[in-house]
Amino acid sequence: MNPFEMIVIIVLICVGAGVVNNYFRMKANRQADAASDADMDRVLGEVNRLKERVRVLEKIATDQERQLSEEIRKLA
Repeated sequence: MNPFEMIVIIVLICVGAGVVNNYFRMKANRQADAASDADMDRVLGEVNRLKERVRVLEKIATDQERQLSEEIRKLA
């Protein structure tokens, strides 16, 4: 075997190994991204639910103040 052929074969093996390595790394990253997307959806759903609860609590708090003000006016 010619030394030039050996160098070419070694370079092709290294390049091929690098391509395969990058493929597996990208595949793992896609799986991690899918998991983080699911977590993000869950967190956004929880934030929206909490925002709705805060709106309801704000409504209850402001309604009670109005009722209290009306009762005070009735007494005066």
